[in-house]
Amino acid sequence: MKKLLPTSTAGSLPKPSWLAEPEKLWSPWKLQDQELIDGKRDALRLSLQEQQHAGIDIVSDGEQTRQHFVTTFIEHLEGVDFENRKTVRIRDRYDASVPTVFGAVARRKPVFVEDAKFLRQQTNQPIKWALPGPMTMIDTLYDDHYKSREKLAWEFAKILNQEARELEAAGVDIIQFDEPAFNVFFDEVNEWGVATLERAIEGLKCETAVHICYGYGIKANTDWKKTLGSEWRQYEEAFPKLQKSSIDIVSLECHNSHVPMDLIELIRGKKVMVGAIDVASNTIETPEEVANTLRQALKFVDADKLYPCTNCGMAPLAREVARGKLNALSAGAEIIRQELAK
Repeated sequence: MKKLLPTSTAGSLPKPSWLAEPEKLWSPWKLQDQELIDGKRDALRLSLQEQQHAGIDIVSDGEQTRQHFVTTFIEHLEGVDFENRKTVRIRDRYDASVPTVFGAVARRKPVFVEDAKFLRQQTNQPIKWALPGPMTMIDTLYDDHYKSREKLAWEFAKILNQEARELEAAGVDIIQFDEPAFNVFFDEVNEWGVATLERAIEGLKCETAVHICYGYGIKANTDWKKTLGSEWRQYEEAFPKLQKSSIDIVSLECHNSHVPMDLIELIRGKKVMVGAIDVASNTIETPEEVANTLRQALKFVDADKLYPCTNCGMAPLAREVARGKLNALSAGAEIIRQELAK
Protein backbone atom coordinates (compact mmCIF):
# COMPACT_ATOMS: atom_id res chain seq x y z
CA MET A 1 0.00 0.00 0.00
CA LYS A 2 1.54 3.30 -1.07
CA LYS A 3 -1.24 5.44 0.43
CA LEU A 4 -0.56 6.66 3.96
CA LEU A 5 -2.94 5.26 6.58
CA PRO A 6 -4.84 2.88 4.25
CA THR A 7 -8.20 1.94 5.75
CA SER A 8 -9.75 -1.52 5.94
CA THR A 9 -12.31 -3.55 7.86
CA ALA A 10 -11.51 -6.38 10.25
CA GLY A 11 -13.90 -8.80 8.60
CA SER A 12 -17.62 -9.20 8.18
CA LEU A 13 -20.15 -6.59 7.06
CA PRO A 14 -23.95 -6.88 7.42
CA LYS A 15 -25.73 -9.04 4.88
CA PRO A 16 -28.70 -7.68 2.89
CA SER A 17 -32.09 -8.73 4.29
CA TRP A 18 -32.98 -10.68 1.16
CA LEU A 19 -30.01 -12.99 1.71
CA ALA A 20 -30.12 -13.63 5.47
CA GLU A 21 -31.87 -12.39 8.58
CA PRO A 22 -30.36 -8.99 9.47
CA GLU A 23 -28.44 -8.19 12.66
CA LYS A 24 -27.92 -11.83 13.57
CA LEU A 25 -24.93 -14.16 13.69
CA TRP A 26 -25.28 -17.63 12.14
CA SER A 27 -28.37 -16.38 10.33
CA PRO A 28 -29.78 -19.04 7.96
CA TRP A 29 -29.85 -18.32 4.24
CA LYS A 30 -33.15 -17.17 2.76
CA LEU A 31 -32.33 -18.53 -0.71
CA GLN A 32 -31.53 -21.98 -2.03
CA ASP A 33 -29.57 -23.71 -4.79
CA GLN A 34 -28.63 -21.48 -7.77
CA GLU A 35 -30.56 -18.53 -6.31
CA LEU A 36 -28.33 -18.74 -3.22
CA ILE A 37 -25.16 -18.85 -5.32
CA ASP A 38 -26.30 -15.82 -7.33
CA GLY A 39 -27.51 -14.04 -4.19
CA LYS A 40 -24.15 -14.45 -2.44
CA ARG A 41 -22.33 -12.99 -5.46
CA ASP A 42 -24.78 -10.07 -5.62
CA ALA A 43 -24.26 -9.44 -1.91
CA LEU A 44 -20.49 -9.54 -2.38
CA ARG A 45 -20.76 -6.93 -5.16
CA LEU A 46 -22.97 -4.78 -2.94
CA SER A 47 -20.61 -5.07 0.02
CA LEU A 48 -17.67 -4.08 -2.17
CA GLN A 49 -19.58 -1.09 -3.52
CA GLU A 50 -20.44 0.12 -0.01
CA GLN A 51 -16.78 -0.11 1.01
CA GLN A 52 -15.77 1.81 -2.11
CA HIS A 53 -18.43 4.50 -1.60
CA ALA A 54 -17.16 4.94 1.98
CA GLY A 55 -13.59 5.35 0.72
CA ILE A 56 -12.17 2.15 2.21
CA ASP A 57 -8.73 1.51 0.69
CA ILE A 58 -8.15 -2.22 1.30
CA VAL A 59 -11.43 -3.95 0.45
CA SER A 60 -12.83 -7.39 1.25
CA ASP A 61 -15.77 -9.64 0.47
CA GLY A 62 -17.46 -8.54 3.71
CA GLU A 63 -17.79 -12.30 4.37
CA GLN A 64 -21.04 -12.25 2.39
CA THR A 65 -20.74 -15.83 1.17
CA ARG A 66 -20.32 -17.39 4.63
CA GLN A 67 -22.67 -17.85 7.56
CA HIS A 68 -19.91 -17.70 10.15
CA PHE A 69 -16.24 -16.79 10.08
CA VAL A 70 -15.13 -20.20 11.44
CA THR A 71 -17.75 -22.85 10.74
CA THR A 72 -18.22 -22.06 7.04
CA PHE A 73 -14.58 -23.00 6.45
CA ILE A 74 -14.89 -26.15 8.57
CA GLU A 75 -18.04 -27.25 6.70
CA HIS A 76 -15.94 -27.94 3.63
CA LEU A 77 -13.46 -30.24 5.37
CA GLU A 78 -13.45 -34.01 5.72
CA GLY A 79 -13.46 -35.58 9.17
CA VAL A 80 -16.04 -33.21 10.68
CA ASP A 81 -19.64 -34.22 11.38
CA PHE A 82 -22.15 -31.38 11.45
CA GLU A 83 -25.09 -33.71 12.25
CA ASN A 84 -23.55 -35.17 15.42
CA ARG A 85 -23.20 -31.98 17.42
CA LYS A 86 -21.97 -31.43 20.97
CA THR A 87 -22.32 -28.49 23.34
CA VAL A 88 -18.98 -26.90 24.23
CA ARG A 89 -17.82 -23.75 25.98
CA ILE A 90 -16.59 -21.24 23.38
CA ARG A 91 -13.53 -19.28 24.57
CA ASP A 92 -14.62 -19.90 28.18
CA ARG A 93 -17.52 -17.51 27.59
CA TYR A 94 -20.68 -19.14 26.28
CA ASP A 95 -22.09 -22.54 25.31
CA ALA A 96 -22.68 -23.43 21.68
CA SER A 97 -23.74 -26.52 19.74
CA VAL A 98 -20.77 -27.38 17.53
CA PRO A 99 -19.79 -30.08 15.02
CA THR A 100 -17.69 -33.11 15.99
CA VAL A 101 -14.29 -34.11 14.65
CA PHE A 102 -14.66 -37.88 14.11
CA GLY A 103 -11.69 -38.65 11.85
CA ALA A 104 -8.63 -37.19 10.17
CA VAL A 105 -9.37 -33.66 8.94
CA ALA A 106 -8.54 -32.89 5.32
CA ARG A 107 -9.28 -30.32 2.62
CA ARG A 108 -10.16 -32.02 -0.66
CA LYS A 109 -11.03 -28.86 -2.56
CA PRO A 110 -10.67 -25.08 -2.21
CA VAL A 111 -13.17 -23.35 0.09
CA PHE A 112 -13.08 -19.62 -0.70
CA VAL A 113 -10.84 -19.49 -3.76
CA GLU A 114 -13.61 -19.02 -6.35
CA ASP A 115 -15.14 -16.23 -4.26
CA ALA A 116 -11.73 -14.57 -4.01
CA LYS A 117 -11.27 -14.77 -7.78
CA PHE A 118 -14.69 -13.19 -8.20
CA LEU A 119 -13.79 -10.33 -5.84
CA ARG A 120 -10.48 -9.84 -7.66
CA GLN A 121 -12.39 -9.44 -10.95
CA GLN A 122 -14.54 -6.68 -9.46
CA THR A 123 -11.81 -4.28 -8.34
CA ASN A 124 -8.24 -3.12 -8.86
CA GLN A 125 -7.90 -2.12 -5.21
CA PRO A 126 -5.84 -4.19 -2.76
CA ILE A 127 -8.01 -7.00 -1.36
CA LYS A 128 -7.83 -8.72 2.00
CA TRP A 129 -9.24 -12.16 2.75
CA ALA A 130 -9.96 -13.46 6.25
CA LEU A 131 -9.52 -17.07 7.35
CA PRO A 132 -10.06 -18.52 10.83
CA GLY A 133 -6.82 -19.17 12.70
CA PRO A 134 -5.91 -22.69 13.90
CA MET A 135 -6.53 -22.04 17.61
CA THR A 136 -9.89 -20.37 17.04
CA MET A 137 -10.92 -23.27 14.79
CA ILE A 138 -10.26 -25.90 17.45
CA ASP A 139 -12.18 -23.83 19.97
CA THR A 140 -15.30 -24.04 17.77
CA LEU A 141 -15.43 -27.86 17.63
CA TYR A 142 -15.77 -30.99 19.72
CA ASP A 143 -12.72 -33.17 19.07
CA ASP A 144 -13.53 -36.88 19.32
CA HIS A 145 -10.58 -38.04 17.20
CA TYR A 146 -7.24 -36.37 17.95
CA LYS A 147 -8.06 -35.79 21.65
CA SER A 148 -5.40 -33.07 21.60
CA ARG A 149 -5.97 -29.38 20.93
CA GLU A 150 -2.38 -29.01 19.77
CA LYS A 151 -2.46 -31.95 17.31
CA LEU A 152 -5.71 -30.71 15.77
CA ALA A 153 -4.33 -27.16 15.53
CA TRP A 154 -1.30 -28.40 13.56
CA GLU A 155 -3.59 -30.30 11.18
CA PHE A 156 -5.71 -27.19 10.65
CA ALA A 157 -2.57 -25.10 10.12
CA LYS A 158 -1.56 -27.36 7.21
CA ILE A 159 -5.06 -27.12 5.72
CA LEU A 160 -5.12 -23.33 6.12
CA ASN A 161 -1.77 -23.09 4.38
CA GLN A 162 -3.15 -24.99 1.40
CA GLU A 163 -6.08 -22.59 1.19
CA ALA A 164 -3.92 -19.50 1.75
CA ARG A 165 -1.52 -20.43 -1.07
CA GLU A 166 -4.43 -20.73 -3.50
CA LEU A 167 -5.95 -17.45 -2.29
CA GLU A 168 -2.60 -15.78 -2.94
CA ALA A 169 -2.55 -17.26 -6.44
CA ALA A 170 -6.09 -15.91 -6.95
CA GLY A 171 -4.79 -12.37 -6.43
CA VAL A 172 -5.38 -11.74 -2.71
CA ASP A 173 -2.99 -9.07 -1.39
CA ILE A 174 -3.40 -9.64 2.37
CA ILE A 175 -4.44 -12.90 4.03
CA GLN A 176 -5.70 -12.38 7.56
CA PHE A 177 -6.07 -15.09 10.19
CA ASP A 178 -8.70 -14.41 12.86
CA GLU A 179 -7.48 -15.51 16.29
CA PRO A 180 -9.75 -14.13 19.05
CA ALA A 181 -8.76 -17.25 21.01
CA PHE A 182 -5.32 -15.64 21.44
CA ASN A 183 -6.93 -13.35 24.02
CA VAL A 184 -7.98 -16.29 26.19
CA PHE A 185 -5.62 -19.27 26.07
CA PHE A 186 -2.33 -17.60 26.90
CA ASP A 187 -0.26 -20.69 27.73
CA GLU A 188 -1.30 -22.38 24.48
CA VAL A 189 -0.58 -19.21 22.48
CA ASN A 190 3.01 -19.25 23.65
CA GLU A 191 3.50 -23.02 23.60
CA TRP A 192 2.14 -23.68 20.11
CA GLY A 193 -0.46 -21.08 19.05
CA VAL A 194 1.93 -18.70 17.31
CA ALA A 195 3.89 -21.64 15.92
CA THR A 196 0.79 -23.11 14.24
CA LEU A 197 0.02 -19.66 12.83
CA GLU A 198 3.53 -19.59 11.36
CA ARG A 199 2.79 -22.96 9.75
CA ALA A 200 -0.40 -21.54 8.23
CA ILE A 201 1.54 -18.70 6.51
CA GLU A 202 4.50 -20.84 5.41
CA GLY A 203 5.71 -20.02 1.91
CA LEU A 204 3.34 -17.09 1.34
CA LYS A 205 4.70 -14.05 -0.50
CA CYS A 206 1.63 -11.86 -0.02
CA GLU A 207 1.21 -9.90 3.21
CA THR A 208 -0.14 -11.77 6.20
CA ALA A 209 -2.10 -10.50 9.18
CA VAL A 210 -3.45 -11.85 12.46
CA HIS A 211 -6.60 -10.30 13.91
CA ILE A 212 -7.03 -10.52 17.69
CA CYS A 213 -10.03 -8.84 19.27
CA TYR A 214 -12.56 -9.09 22.06
CA GLY A 215 -15.30 -10.40 19.78
CA TYR A 216 -18.50 -9.33 18.09
CA GLY A 217 -20.86 -7.07 20.01
CA ILE A 218 -22.98 -9.98 21.25
CA LYS A 219 -24.14 -10.25 24.87
CA ALA A 220 -21.77 -13.08 25.82
CA ASN A 221 -18.81 -10.96 24.74
CA THR A 222 -19.99 -7.67 26.24
CA ASP A 223 -20.74 -9.46 29.55
CA TRP A 224 -17.23 -10.95 29.52
CA LYS A 225 -15.68 -7.55 28.92
CA LYS A 226 -17.36 -6.25 32.08
CA THR A 227 -15.32 -8.76 34.09
CA LEU A 228 -11.95 -7.64 32.70
CA GLY A 229 -11.48 -4.60 34.92
CA SER A 230 -10.29 -1.11 34.06
CA GLU A 231 -7.34 -2.27 31.94
CA TRP A 232 -7.48 -5.02 29.32
CA ARG A 233 -3.92 -6.32 29.12
CA GLN A 234 -4.55 -9.61 27.29
CA TYR A 235 -2.46 -8.47 24.31
CA GLU A 236 0.55 -8.34 26.61
CA GLU A 237 0.63 -12.16 26.56
CA ALA A 238 0.74 -12.74 22.78
CA PHE A 239 2.41 -9.60 21.42
CA PRO A 240 6.05 -10.40 22.37
CA LYS A 241 5.82 -13.71 20.52
CA LEU A 242 4.05 -12.13 17.55
CA GLN A 243 6.70 -9.39 17.39
CA LYS A 244 9.28 -12.10 16.70
CA SER A 245 7.05 -13.97 14.25
CA SER A 246 6.90 -13.77 10.46
CA ILE A 247 3.41 -12.22 10.51
CA ASP A 248 3.47 -8.84 8.74
CA ILE A 249 0.44 -7.13 10.31
CA VAL A 250 -1.25 -7.32 13.71
CA SER A 251 -4.90 -6.25 13.84
CA LEU A 252 -6.24 -5.24 17.24
CA GLU A 253 -9.14 -3.63 19.08
CA CYS A 254 -8.66 -0.09 20.43
CA HIS A 255 -11.62 2.33 20.27
CA ASN A 256 -13.96 2.25 23.28
CA SER A 257 -11.97 -0.59 24.83
CA HIS A 258 -9.80 -0.61 27.92
CA VAL A 259 -6.72 -1.75 26.03
CA PRO A 260 -3.76 0.42 27.08
CA MET A 261 -2.52 1.94 23.84
CA ASP A 262 1.12 1.61 24.88
CA LEU A 263 0.86 -2.19 24.47
CA ILE A 264 1.34 -1.52 20.74
CA GLU A 265 4.96 -0.81 21.64
CA LEU A 266 5.35 -4.59 22.15
CA ILE A 267 4.90 -5.17 18.40
CA ARG A 268 7.19 -2.33 17.30
CA GLY A 269 8.29 -2.95 13.71
CA LYS A 270 5.08 -4.66 12.66
CA LYS A 271 2.34 -2.99 10.67
CA VAL A 272 -0.67 -2.41 12.91
CA MET A 273 -4.34 -2.41 11.97
CA VAL A 274 -5.71 -0.17 14.71
CA GLY A 275 -9.38 -0.72 15.55
CA ALA A 276 -10.81 2.79 15.54
CA ILE A 277 -14.47 1.74 15.18
CA ASP A 278 -16.47 0.16 18.02
CA VAL A 279 -18.51 -2.75 16.63
CA ALA A 280 -20.31 -3.38 19.94
CA SER A 281 -22.29 -0.13 19.73
CA ASN A 282 -24.86 1.32 17.34
CA THR A 283 -23.46 4.78 17.96
CA ILE A 284 -21.70 6.02 14.84
CA GLU A 285 -18.33 7.54 15.62
CA THR A 286 -17.52 11.06 14.52
CA PRO A 287 -14.52 11.47 12.23
CA GLU A 288 -12.80 13.35 15.06
CA GLU A 289 -13.28 10.40 17.45
CA VAL A 290 -11.65 8.12 14.89
CA ALA A 291 -8.85 10.64 14.39
CA ASN A 292 -8.24 10.83 18.13
CA THR A 293 -7.82 7.04 18.39
CA LEU A 294 -5.33 7.17 15.52
CA ARG A 295 -3.43 10.06 17.14
CA GLN A 296 -3.01 8.00 20.30
CA ALA A 297 -1.81 5.00 18.29
CA LEU A 298 0.74 7.11 16.41
CA LYS A 299 2.64 7.54 19.67
CA PHE A 300 3.55 3.84 19.43
CA VAL A 301 3.53 2.96 15.73
CA ASP A 302 5.10 4.79 12.79
CA ALA A 303 2.65 6.44 10.40
CA ASP A 304 3.77 4.30 7.45
CA LYS A 305 2.84 1.19 9.45
CA LEU A 306 -0.57 2.33 10.72
CA TYR A 307 -3.68 0.91 9.04
CA PRO A 308 -6.96 2.36 10.41
CA CYS A 309 -9.49 -0.44 10.81
CA THR A 310 -12.58 -1.62 12.70
CA ASN A 311 -12.36 -3.40 16.06
CA CYS A 312 -13.96 -6.57 14.70
CA GLY A 313 -16.54 -7.68 12.16
CA MET A 314 -19.82 -5.79 11.78
CA ALA A 315 -22.18 -8.63 10.75
CA PRO A 316 -24.59 -8.13 13.70
CA LEU A 317 -25.06 -4.39 13.01
CA ALA A 318 -27.74 -2.71 10.93
CA ARG A 319 -26.50 -1.89 7.44
CA GLU A 320 -27.03 1.86 7.81
CA VAL A 321 -25.04 1.83 11.07
CA ALA A 322 -22.17 -0.09 9.45
CA ARG A 323 -22.27 2.28 6.49
CA GLY A 324 -22.01 5.28 8.80
CA LYS A 325 -19.12 3.74 10.69
CA LEU A 326 -17.20 3.05 7.46
CA ASN A 327 -17.69 6.67 6.39
CA ALA A 328 -16.40 7.84 9.78
CA LEU A 329 -13.34 5.58 9.51
CA SER A 330 -12.39 7.05 6.14
CA ALA A 331 -13.03 10.63 7.22
CA GLY A 332 -11.07 10.21 10.46
CA ALA A 333 -8.10 8.74 8.62
CA GLU A 334 -8.17 11.68 6.19
CA ILE A 335 -8.00 14.14 9.11
CA ILE A 336 -4.77 12.50 10.27
CA ARG A 337 -3.33 12.37 6.73
CA GLN A 338 -3.86 16.12 6.47
CA GLU A 339 -2.22 16.69 9.86
CA LEU A 340 0.79 14.56 8.90
CA ALA A 341 1.16 16.44 5.60
CA LYS A 342 1.61 19.82 7.34
